[in-house]
Amino acid sequence: MTRKILKTHVRRSSPGPRVNRCVSGANIAVHGAAPGLLNWRSMAGELLVVNGPRLGERFPLGSGEVRIGRDPKSTIRLDEPGVAWEHCVVSCEGNGYRVLDRRSGTGTYVNGMRTSQHPLEPGDQLVVGSTVFVYRDEDSAHLAGSPQQTLLRACSLLFLFRAVASAESAAPREILEGQLIRLIGDLVPASGGSLLLGGDAAELRAGASTAALQNMVDRVCRGGAVVDHETGEVGVPLYVRGSIGGILTAQFPSSEIASLNEHCDSLAAVATLGAIALEAVREVETLNTEKALLQERLDGPRLGIVGESSALRRLMEMVARVATTDTSVLILGESGTGKEMVANALHRQSPRAAHPFVAINCAALTETLLESELFGHEKGAFTGAVAQKKGKLELAEGGTVFLDEIGELAAPMQAKLLRVLQQREFERVGGTRTLKLNVRLIAATNRDLAASVRQGTFREDLYHRLNVVAFHVPPLRERKEDIPALASHFLEIFSGRCRRRLQGIAPEAMAYLMAYPWPGNVRELENAIERGVVLGQSDLLLPEDLPETVLDAPAAVQPPGALQGSVTDVKRQLIIRAWEECRGDYKQAAAKLNIHPNSLLRLVRTLGLREILK
Repeated sequence: MTRKILKTHVRRSSPGPRVNRCVSGANIAVHGAAPGLLNWRSMAGELLVVNGPRLGERFPLGSGEVRIGRDPKSTIRLDEPGVAWEHCVVSCEGNGYRVLDRRSGTGTYVNGMRTSQHPLEPGDQLVVGSTVFVYRDEDSAHLAGSPQQTLLRACSLLFLFRAVASAESAAPREILEGQLIRLIGDLVPASGGSLLLGGDAAELRAGASTAALQNMVDRVCRGGAVVDHETGEVGVPLYVRGSIGGILTAQFPSSEIASLNEHCDSLAAVATLGAIALEAVREVETLNTEKALLQERLDGPRLGIVGESSALRRLMEMVARVATTDTSVLILGESGTGKEMVANALHRQSPRAAHPFVAINCAALTETLLESELFGHEKGAFTGAVAQKKGKLELAEGGTVFLDEIGELAAPMQAKLLRVLQQREFERVGGTRTLKLNVRLIAATNRDLAASVRQGTFREDLYHRLNVVAFHVPPLRERKEDIPALASHFLEIFSGRCRRRLQGIAPEAMAYLMAYPWPGNVRELENAIERGVVLGQSDLLLPEDLPETVLDAPAAVQPPGALQGSVTDVKRQLIIRAWEECRGDYKQAAAKLNIHPNSLLRLVRTLGLREILK
């Protein structure tokens, strides 16, 4: 599985002159600082967000007040539950800062204790709502602190690592990456550094922007941690589940060359924290992917293949023979015959059954959206691509991809799909890295693809690639002996969903079901049974519960058996008598018969009484 590549290069100047803690303005030009370099000591004090919606952001403290609350005019606006309009204020006081609660109601907390006012010390945790700040000043940024401060810094690193790795982070990745490198700079006297995240050496190398960084990636991937006393560079790997998941590098000034081994140990500890965070985030990503695929399966076909007709048995015998291979399969059949269910049966009986089955409807998306859905896209590939997204082909790694309505593919997409079939590789939209593909491809269509090839609307080479083995799913009218089993199967499912206890389907209703040609096939039968369960009031599914299209079928339906015919005659006589007594008022007639008016109208139509009751 490939990983997103993140990189940040931050350089800082050598320690410069000290500045007072309480000063006006967030950034101060320090005399002697090299131009173009980020001065790591340009802030007198700051609040670093280590947890909450604004995770990773830093807020400098100057000589004025820093107001925190939901007010849009607040210096730090926190629009979240538990935060008051004006919650608290941090103000300069002598050589430090003090936090003052503004009678917020929910309270302001420092180091876990609710307080009305409190002088801030380096390392203090300030909690407002669900947001956690850590206070730091310029003296504490580089001096070795107490064990508590070290722990707070480690926690800050862990929070930031999780934020950088997580695609759901509220803060922009570039900002978080910069904050992470700066925070690492508080632990070791580095003059610059970088963070690369990736799934393998090739991806890490692709993310390295300079030849020197690419060389460092190669060295770390080959032999682990690297300490280069000649250049003052240190590189350490981040291992996730035994495989390299990232590289952390730092550049040290010549004055620190003698201590590079010690700094390498510090960076290795930081890398361990990062690896823990990466592993947790990737677990979440895996769970989210599995959840999405499971939801897709639940939203897709939910019912098994039901029936014992000879046509269906021949089809399933072919499925069993072909399932054990990796051969591409083309499934042909009318709309609603169950082509996706056949594809799913192929997958479930194949060696790939433990891996995902991913279905894509080629007719449901525009060409641009379909390309992104299939291949994924890189961040910035097009308007709205705010983050990297893996495509369905990538998510189905090791499993099966089912392309429904393949005949609807536009010509450019046909060419790209052909390349996938031939070379088993692809690129994300907007990407340059070629990704290998290990999936089985099954396609389906209700079109005559051979005719489309002759007309020039479908590529002949793609058609032959897809049509290695072709299955024809017979329409329901060609396997009518399966209708009773299918209807009973659907009745059981929808009865459970609607919490109704139905004993079965009345023979008269089944006669209508058998006579109807079902142009919509199994899907139409499923919908008809669901409608009958929802609208019916008897403990049997009756003819009047069926759709008008089924009841108005041209084939004549005669209820089987003398007894059923007698029952039908009695129903007709009772309806005619009630109708006449109520002088054509069908609502009064329905009340007299103790049935719903709509049920009476369905009975009138079903029993052929329209002409008689005019």
